[in-house]
Amino acid sequence: MKTELDKILSVSGKTGLFRVLTGGKNTIIAESLVDGKRHPILSSQRVSALADISMFTIEEDVPLRDVLSNMRESYQSGPAPDHRSESNMLRDEMRKILPEYDEERVYDSDIRKLFNWYNILQAKGMLDFAEPPAEEKGAEGEVD
Repeated sequence: MKTELDKILSVSGKTGLFRVLTGGKNTIIAESLVDGKRHPILSSQRVSALADISMFTIEEDVPLRDVLSNMRESYQSGPAPDHRSESNMLRDEMRKILPEYDEERVYDSDIRKLFNWYNILQAKGMLDFAEPPAEEKGAEGEVD
């Protein structure tokens, strides 16, 4: 089954990732991908769907979906280095995955979060992503 990144959430103040189970007007019920527990997520909490996150590069931002896909290819669907590894080592790995990433705007904490998220998704077998809806893809125009 393909993973829909718009159903996978990062919640400010909570570690790990969460899968949306059901949503209401003011509360979302989500399951932690780390421990499997269900949590209510209130509308007042800062929540980001992985489909809405992108990585700063020197030219244009790259969707997280593409960065995670690059990681999957680089690590052959296996685990990535631990997010608690030394910052210099993680930055070296980042250069292999996304050589054009903006080293000034992408902080060590962002890279650690990326590696943590990748390893959570990898451990759950959720690295096969569903294609985004047509309006999210963006049309590639031809240059005359």
